[in-house]
Amino acid sequence: MNNPCFLIMDSGVGGLSIAQEIQQKIPHCQICYVADNAAFPYGTQDEPTLIHRLKQLLPGLEQRYQPDIIVIACNTASTVVLEPLRQQTSTPIIGVVPAIKPAAATSRNKQLALLATPGTVKRQYTQDLIDSFANDCNVIKIGSHELVHQAEKKLRGQTVDLSIIKQELGPLMESNNRVDTLILGCTHFPFLKQEIASCLPTSVNIIDSGEAIARRALQLLENTPNRNESTHLNHFLFTAEDTHAHALETGIKHLGFSKIQFLPNTNTEFTQKPGAS
Repeated sequence: MNNPCFLIMDSGVGGLSIAQEIQQKIPHCQICYVADNAAFPYGTQDEPTLIHRLKQLLPGLEQRYQPDIIVIACNTASTVVLEPLRQQTSTPIIGVVPAIKPAAATSRNKQLALLATPGTVKRQYTQDLIDSFANDCNVIKIGSHELVHQAEKKLRGQTVDLSIIKQELGPLMESNNRVDTLILGCTHFPFLKQEIASCLPTSVNIIDSGEAIARRALQLLENTPNRNESTHLNHFLFTAEDTHAHALETGIKHLGFSKIQFLPNTNTEFTQKPGAS
């Protein structure tokens, strides 16, 4: 397939870690990235609200960008919205889930840790993954919103606070801890991989879902006809305009996005609960 177009969605910029993996595997692709910051963070939204939000938002974005593949680059959202979204579009949709299966397969002593947002940690979907693929492992779950903010600080060019990272990794810092594999279960966290690794023993293997998502995209493209020939220019769209979003612009441009835009009026739309008039 020549120059395929990907529509990648997350509530913030964490999904850019997925975009980078896709660009490494498919360098000729076009990325249209949507940061739904009007609803940031997805991890704090209840499931009906999150499903309603994305079902309302996706059709217009799909019409605008005509993607060949849609990626929901958020672990929390992927655990609840994939099936409802697939029912309303024929475009292939890839979700992101914690890399529990490969972690369990590669762990030497079957001691794992899952570092994700509190929303992902508590989802039944996540527990089902553990039950299905890591039932012979001990899995420590660590939920953190603070690391999301630290990742975005890094993208803004600000200094990451290592003391906060160490604090969030508290359960892994205990002397009797035997974890040998850490799963980064939030798409923001790969941006902090170097800092996280510096806080842990060198024996701990750190993995995430990015490479697996890129491989899955390649498989889908083999059987997906081009909708159109993309321009190869990468576009970035915020769903709300605020000072925080503008502070991220420089970092976003450094990642290869030539055009950054803001979508108006989505804040008001999001405040309506499902069924609200």
